[in-house]
Amino acid sequence: MSVYITSTGYHLPGPAINNEQIEPLLGYVHGKASRLKKRILQSNGIKTRHYAIDSDHNTTISNAEMAAKAGADCLAQSYLDKHQLGLLCAATSQGDLVLPGFASMVQAELALSDVEIHSSHGICSSSLMALKNAYLQLLAGEHESAMVVASELTSRLFKASRYEAADAQLDFNAEFLRWMLSDGAGALMLERQPRGTCFKIEWIRSFSHADAYPVCMSVGTADKSTKPWQDYPSYRDAEAAGAILLRQDVRLLDNIVKLGVDGFLRLLDQGRVQVDEIDHLLCHYSSDYFRQPIFDMLKRAGCHIPEHKWYTNLYERGNTGCASIFIMLDEFRRTQQYDVGDTIICMVPESGRFNNAYMKLTVVQE
Repeated sequence: MSVYITSTGYHLPGPAINNEQIEPLLGYVHGKASRLKKRILQSNGIKTRHYAIDSDHNTTISNAEMAAKAGADCLAQSYLDKHQLGLLCAATSQGDLVLPGFASMVQAELALSDVEIHSSHGICSSSLMALKNAYLQLLAGEHESAMVVASELTSRLFKASRYEAADAQLDFNAEFLRWMLSDGAGALMLERQPRGTCFKIEWIRSFSHADAYPVCMSVGTADKSTKPWQDYPSYRDAEAAGAILLRQDVRLLDNIVKLGVDGFLRLLDQGRVQVDEIDHLLCHYSSDYFRQPIFDMLKRAGCHIPEHKWYTNLYERGNTGCASIFIMLDEFRRTQQYDVGDTIICMVPESGRFNNAYMKLTVVQE
């Protein structure tokens, strides 16, 4: 028995925003231009991205609505009617509501009935964790089909007013992700039978290092503090302390390359993949800064993968967190050349507390 990705979909909100348009849209903190923006943008290499807020900081589309639009796009390209779906798995870093689960909200937006749901919470790798849940359920014969959606709406955290509400001075760790992340959603359809030219899932595997490394990316605690935001006397106190800002401990970031490559080497040792069989590599590196170090480390390990085999849309679509790999796979499917029998490897290094996920696909014909 096998499971196949038979269609894909995506949604990117609003027009493409270039680097000169970012700060006027997100707002100048205390009326001043950022001193860090240019440095971070040069490092990440992103040229355009999309936001689900406007220049007045109104949300133009909710996270659940974005996920549903990606799901609807996926359904429109599929062989199935939405009433044939047995399972909906949804991933995000932060839903529109703290509760209920994100999949419940997406189900309602898609108007799906008689469907089992699963919500996957985390950062970048949560999309592949949701996908693995669906994959295993289909392998077990629980369902004939499933839709997996991943969506991120981080721009609401980057409004100038968020930073102005914090009493603490805006530090590099709190500002860093403001110039890194953007919004979008992707969706995949899974079935137990192939349809046309599609992708057979060979395996999905992840390696978590939370036992060995501290938190690197987070929302919910102030800088240099372990006190969670819900332990403050009020939400206003938590915001004033900077506990609701999205933070990246940049001192730990270089570990993402080392651990991402380490996971790939483990898969080679396990015989799950051979370097010379890889025809296409889709890697969600969050910034161009990491691209060359990944190449160099793989080469030193004796498993160099030629650059022409790598595919990314980071520079045009932006870093959309857990949605990135789905949006990337959708665009790869629609715009790139591949042949029946080709092997595709997907890699998703995550800096939250260093959970790195991988997937092997084979191009097949019905």
